[in-house]
Amino acid sequence: MPGSAIPFRLRLLALLASLSMLVACASTRPPPGIAAVTPFDLQRYLGRWYEQARLDHRFERGLTDVTASYQLEPDGSVRVVNRGFDPAAGQWREAIGKALFTGTPTTASLKVSFFGPFYGGYHVAALDPDYAWALVVGPDRSYCWILARARQLEPAQRAAIVARARALGIDSAALIWVRHDRQDPAS
Repeated sequence: MPGSAIPFRLRLLALLASLSMLVACASTRPPPGIAAVTPFDLQRYLGRWYEQARLDHRFERGLTDVTASYQLEPDGSVRVVNRGFDPAAGQWREAIGKALFTGTPTTASLKVSFFGPFYGGYHVAALDPDYAWALVVGPDRSYCWILARARQLEPAQRAAIVARARALGIDSAALIWVRHDRQDPAS
């Protein structure tokens, strides 16, 4: 009967929305067995980072010259600007998000949103003492990024970071190494 279908659809929609919120909340924790860096100094982390490598995901697929920039906002949140060049389209793409600490600001565990109320985990799992490179994981081991302040890492440093990722259970053989050949016109 059509009249009874509407309440069922509303209940189904409410259930799906609730499940989405639960997944979004659960996805802000580090993966089991991975701890976020502590002590962490956000002031030293702010600024531009060059994406050295990543695991493949739809939102970055095919991009080169990828950077991530972090800026402290007056409300204490962190503005995140990810930029990369899309060779297939011949243009730069940009995504702007917001990051919040999931606990104390001295622990490098944040949640980041590029899509309204939905947040995903961002956890710095390893960090150079001089903040020259970072190994970042998401809510699970299928999200991983190697970031550096320089466009390229020295081969020995790169190998050491990859070994750390592998030790954390990251599929390091699946890492996509990012080229940095272009000068970003926004920099």
